[in-house]
Amino acid sequence: MEFLDLSYPGPAANLACDEALLDLREKDGGNGILRFWQSTETFVVVGYANKIQAEVNVARCEADRIPIFRRCSGGGTVLQGAGCLNYALILQITPNSALSEISSANKYIMDRNREAIQSIAGGSLSIMVQGHTDLAVRGSSAVFRKFSGNSQRRHKAFLLFHGTYLLNFDLELVERYLKFPSRQPDYRADRGHGQFLMNLNLPATAVKEAMKTIWEAEYPLPAPKMATAGVAALARDKYSTPEWNLKFFHL
Repeated sequence: MEFLDLSYPGPAANLACDEALLDLREKDGGNGILRFWQSTETFVVVGYANKIQAEVNVARCEADRIPIFRRCSGGGTVLQGAGCLNYALILQITPNSALSEISSANKYIMDRNREAIQSIAGGSLSIMVQGHTDLAVRGSSAVFRKFSGNSQRRHKAFLLFHGTYLLNFDLELVERYLKFPSRQPDYRADRGHGQFLMNLNLPATAVKEAMKTIWEAEYPLPAPKMATAGVAALARDKYSTPEWNLKFFHL
């Protein structure tokens, strides 16, 4: 598997890059890819089918100039910014494998990601998969607090599985800019963002190395491949447009 540690200056290009890498592999084939990126800018990202007015405190975002973007995969709405580490996996879908179906792909990938984080957390944290695509720490009385949300998009030959690790993010911002989600996993038990989310408080370098090890991502993605991925065009023509980002706004 190849790896790419590349953060673009703005959210639109970073979101576009994940989709562009998926499209690149779907078109040309090749090895799997593990990508990492981070941002110093605070912004909202809604899932593909999310209704912004139901998930986001739009008035506060507008007042504080917090931009709202939409990703190409499903899942819930998240707040991004400094202290978050994002990753993306581009994996080939082979017949009769764990990746051939949505649910089995979720389990296979999340189990490996859990193993990666547990390997650096040691015995101090008990990491478990919760819901379908969350990673959480088990606390006292079997109460779980989430530190990673993930989602999936599939093409015919390859899939994109991407998510975020909360490392040292300002969680008070989540309460400010996001409403209580319209859908919640059972284990959330109606807890507010501040009681439900937590930071891992692990260095990004350690998380990256653990992920690279578990996914056997040993080779850097060649620069010519990135040159043909079309990130800039996708960021300009899709991820920077209100037609995409504000889809479903008035529903």
